[in-house]
Amino acid sequence: MNRSTLLALPLLALALAGCSSTGTTRTVQAPVQAQPVVVQPLVPTSAQTVQTARLTTSIANGFVDPAALALMTAKDSTEANSAQFYALQFGRPGAPRQWAGDKGTTGSVAVGPYVRVNNLDCRDFTHTVKLNGTDYVRKGTACREQNGNWNVVQGAA
Repeated sequence: MNRSTLLALPLLALALAGCSSTGTTRTVQAPVQAQPVVVQPLVPTSAQTVQTARLTTSIANGFVDPAALALMTAKDSTEANSAQFYALQFGRPGAPRQWAGDKGTTGSVAVGPYVRVNNLDCRDFTHTVKLNGTDYVRKGTACREQNGNWNVVQGAA
Protein backbone atom coordinates (compact mmCIF):
# COMPACT_ATOMS: atom_id res chain seq x y z
CA MET A 1 0.00 0.00 0.00
CA ASN A 2 1.15 3.45 -0.70
CA ARG A 3 1.27 6.25 1.86
CA SER A 4 -1.92 8.07 0.74
CA THR A 5 -3.91 4.83 1.05
CA LEU A 6 -2.58 4.32 4.56
CA LEU A 7 -3.66 7.84 5.51
CA ALA A 8 -7.12 7.39 4.00
CA LEU A 9 -7.94 4.15 5.87
CA PRO A 10 -8.51 5.77 9.31
CA LEU A 11 -10.79 8.37 7.70
CA LEU A 12 -12.78 5.64 5.95
CA ALA A 13 -13.08 3.70 9.21
CA LEU A 14 -14.29 6.82 10.98
CA ALA A 15 -16.89 7.49 8.29
CA LEU A 16 -18.16 3.90 8.40
CA ALA A 17 -18.34 3.96 12.20
CA GLY A 18 -21.16 6.46 11.89
CA CYS A 19 -23.32 3.89 10.10
CA SER A 20 -25.47 1.41 11.97
CA SER A 21 -27.88 -1.29 11.09
CA THR A 22 -30.64 0.01 13.37
CA GLY A 23 -31.62 2.73 10.95
CA THR A 24 -30.49 5.61 13.13
CA THR A 25 -27.84 7.90 11.77
CA ARG A 26 -24.99 9.30 13.74
CA THR A 27 -23.30 12.51 12.81
CA VAL A 28 -19.67 13.05 13.55
CA GLN A 29 -18.69 16.70 13.73
CA ALA A 30 -15.17 17.87 13.18
CA PRO A 31 -13.65 20.05 15.88
CA VAL A 32 -14.36 23.75 15.46
CA GLN A 33 -11.56 26.23 15.92
CA ALA A 34 -12.79 29.43 17.58
CA GLN A 35 -11.69 32.76 16.20
CA PRO A 36 -9.64 34.93 18.57
CA VAL A 37 -11.61 37.57 20.45
CA VAL A 38 -10.53 41.07 19.51
CA VAL A 39 -11.38 43.72 22.08
CA GLN A 40 -12.57 46.92 20.44
CA PRO A 41 -12.44 50.22 22.33
CA LEU A 42 -15.86 51.41 23.41
CA VAL A 43 -16.92 54.45 21.44
CA PRO A 44 -19.69 56.51 23.00
CA THR A 45 -22.83 57.00 20.97
CA SER A 46 -23.70 60.51 19.85
CA ALA A 47 -26.46 60.58 22.48
CA GLN A 48 -23.95 59.70 25.20
CA THR A 49 -21.57 62.38 23.95
CA VAL A 50 -24.34 65.01 23.99
CA GLN A 51 -25.44 63.95 27.49
CA THR A 52 -21.89 64.16 28.84
CA ALA A 53 -21.31 67.55 27.21
CA ARG A 54 -24.61 68.84 28.61
CA LEU A 55 -23.62 67.81 32.11
CA THR A 56 -20.15 69.35 31.88
CA THR A 57 -21.07 72.65 30.19
CA SER A 58 -21.55 74.98 33.14
CA ILE A 59 -23.08 78.45 33.33
CA ALA A 60 -20.56 79.17 36.12
CA ASN A 61 -17.86 79.35 33.43
CA GLY A 62 -18.84 82.75 32.06
CA PHE A 63 -22.29 82.10 30.58
CA VAL A 64 -24.20 84.04 33.28
CA ASP A 65 -23.49 87.35 35.00
CA PRO A 66 -21.62 86.52 38.25
CA ALA A 67 -23.96 88.81 40.25
CA ALA A 68 -26.96 86.73 39.14
CA LEU A 69 -25.09 83.46 39.64
CA ALA A 70 -24.53 84.32 43.31
CA LEU A 71 -28.31 84.70 43.84
CA MET A 72 -29.48 81.67 41.86
CA THR A 73 -30.79 78.49 43.52
CA ALA A 74 -29.69 74.99 42.52
CA LYS A 75 -32.85 74.58 40.40
CA ASP A 76 -32.21 77.95 38.72
CA SER A 77 -28.68 76.84 37.84
CA THR A 78 -29.83 73.45 36.54
CA GLU A 79 -32.49 75.02 34.31
CA ALA A 80 -30.08 77.72 33.07
CA ASN A 81 -27.37 75.12 32.33
CA SER A 82 -29.76 73.02 30.31
CA ALA A 83 -31.10 76.00 28.35
CA GLN A 84 -27.57 77.29 27.69
CA PHE A 85 -26.35 73.95 26.37
CA TYR A 86 -29.38 73.21 24.18
CA ALA A 87 -29.44 76.73 22.78
CA LEU A 88 -25.78 76.49 21.79
CA GLN A 89 -25.99 72.92 20.54
CA PHE A 90 -29.32 72.93 18.70
CA GLY A 91 -30.80 76.46 18.82
CA ARG A 92 -31.83 78.47 15.80
CA PRO A 93 -30.27 81.91 15.52
CA GLY A 94 -32.59 84.53 17.00
CA ALA A 95 -34.98 81.98 18.59
CA PRO A 96 -34.41 82.29 22.36
CA ARG A 97 -34.65 79.24 24.59
CA GLN A 98 -36.64 80.08 27.73
CA TRP A 99 -36.16 78.58 31.17
CA ALA A 100 -37.85 78.95 34.57
CA GLY A 101 -36.37 78.25 37.99
CA ASP A 102 -37.50 78.78 41.59
CA LYS A 103 -39.65 81.61 42.95
CA GLY A 104 -40.21 83.47 39.70
CA THR A 105 -36.63 83.37 38.43
CA THR A 106 -36.64 83.09 34.64
CA GLY A 107 -34.20 83.42 31.84
CA SER A 108 -33.56 83.06 28.15
CA VAL A 109 -30.64 82.21 25.92
CA ALA A 110 -30.37 83.52 22.37
CA VAL A 111 -27.64 82.38 19.99
CA GLY A 112 -26.21 83.51 16.70
CA PRO A 113 -25.25 81.37 13.71
CA TYR A 114 -22.43 78.85 13.83
CA VAL A 115 -19.02 80.22 12.86
CA ARG A 116 -15.99 77.98 12.28
CA VAL A 117 -12.89 79.24 14.17
CA ASN A 118 -9.67 77.21 14.40
CA ASN A 119 -11.58 74.08 13.41
CA LEU A 120 -14.13 74.59 16.24
CA ASP A 121 -17.83 75.48 16.02
CA CYS A 122 -18.45 78.80 17.77
CA ARG A 123 -21.57 80.90 18.41
CA ASP A 124 -22.33 84.26 19.95
CA PHE A 125 -24.82 84.06 22.81
CA THR A 126 -26.86 86.33 25.06
CA HIS A 127 -28.00 84.85 28.37
CA THR A 128 -30.53 86.94 30.30
CA VAL A 129 -31.50 86.07 33.88
CA LYS A 130 -34.53 87.79 35.45
CA LEU A 131 -34.14 87.61 39.23
CA ASN A 132 -35.91 89.68 41.91
CA GLY A 133 -37.08 92.21 39.32
CA THR A 134 -33.60 92.76 37.85
CA ASP A 135 -32.32 91.69 34.44
CA TYR A 136 -28.77 90.33 34.38
CA VAL A 137 -27.41 90.06 30.85
CA ARG A 138 -24.26 88.27 29.75
CA LYS A 139 -23.08 88.32 26.12
CA GLY A 140 -20.19 86.40 24.70
CA THR A 141 -18.87 83.85 22.27
CA ALA A 142 -18.66 80.14 23.08
CA CYS A 143 -16.90 77.38 21.15
CA ARG A 144 -17.58 73.65 21.23
CA GLU A 145 -14.42 71.75 22.12
CA GLN A 146 -13.53 68.38 20.58
CA ASN A 147 -15.12 66.57 23.56
CA GLY A 148 -18.46 68.37 22.99
CA ASN A 149 -18.20 70.83 25.90
CA TRP A 150 -19.05 74.47 25.25
CA ASN A 151 -16.62 77.02 26.69
CA VAL A 152 -16.77 80.80 26.70
CA VAL A 153 -13.87 82.20 24.69
CA GLN A 154 -14.94 85.82 24.85
CA GLY A 155 -17.47 87.45 27.13
CA ALA A 156 -18.49 90.86 28.37
CA ALA A 157 -21.02 91.96 30.96
